[in-house]
Amino acid sequence: MMDENASANPELAAVFERAFAPLATAVSDKRIPGGVLGIVDLKHGRLARAIGSAQVVPTTRPMTLDTWFDLASLTKVIFTTTRILKLADDGTIDLDAPITTLLPDLRQYNAEAWERKITFRQCLGHQTPFPGVEPIYTYGRDPDLLRAFILQREWKAGPPVYSDINFILLGFALERLAKKAIRDLDPGQGFAWSADPENSAATEDCAFRHRVLSGEVHDENCCALQGSGHAGLFGTVTSVLDFAEGILDGTGASKEVVRLMRTPLSTRRTHGWEHPFEGWWGGTTCSPATIGHTGFTGVSLMIDFDKGRAVTLLTNRVHPTRHFDSGILALRQAVGNLVYQS
Repeated sequence: MMDENASANPELAAVFERAFAPLATAVSDKRIPGGVLGIVDLKHGRLARAIGSAQVVPTTRPMTLDTWFDLASLTKVIFTTTRILKLADDGTIDLDAPITTLLPDLRQYNAEAWERKITFRQCLGHQTPFPGVEPIYTYGRDPDLLRAFILQREWKAGPPVYSDINFILLGFALERLAKKAIRDLDPGQGFAWSADPENSAATEDCAFRHRVLSGEVHDENCCALQGSGHAGLFGTVTSVLDFAEGILDGTGASKEVVRLMRTPLSTRRTHGWEHPFEGWWGGTTCSPATIGHTGFTGVSLMIDFDKGRAVTLLTNRVHPTRHFDSGILALRQAVGNLVYQS
């Protein structure tokens, strides 16, 4: 195991020890290869610890505090949401305007298509009729062709669900504004769009790409698009905690951006983030003033504004396969409850 102690006081150290125990058990029980737990508290400092293996197939490497993780859907909140809300704050976009203000070619052959009426705010809150899952990568690997396919397809409308397509479109909007592909945009301090395979937490032995993935994006749609707004960001426990601390203390985003991050749009979601709900993956002991998000690869981040404390749990639970009950939901809930219990 590897530890970081950035002047954390004994109270936080005791909390950390309790919260780390479920992660250690998950590793010893071989439910997950390894993980890193990090906590930052505005009053009491910061702690992080790594345990287990960053890779077990076909070779074994240890997990360290410097291990890079595929942050999967944490990309939605750390990168895409933050940038969209900043653009709204500075007046560049209107969150209640149709996304066609930046993507005028969305369903351009049908002026009355419902897709042309969705707004930035609806995409942030997953309040659109897009389907929850779509294997876009099965339609080819040409990123320009796939972008055209997404923009012109007549999507089957359904009830609002969590859908990557919302954030793929928000990513397209960022690309149009910047006149650059997402992978050419600045990912933010401490983050990257890929990482050194020898210093990354391996993800899946991928049936699509016929190799164990490490340092390259796990999400198949993001891979085929060669960068998107819903996945693809890489970071370490340090970079994730730095981001969270900046949101907590106001140095990482404006008051308006943070306000929107915290403003509910539904019983489960804010602008980009989730807030506590019945059966939430983050447990039951955090305050109502908490936002959080997870990523498919086995990562999560929670920020409790009332308690001034954030926690990130970074694991490689899909290594070497997603088709295994890693117990990640129970692990996240256990860690969250122990971090925030009185």
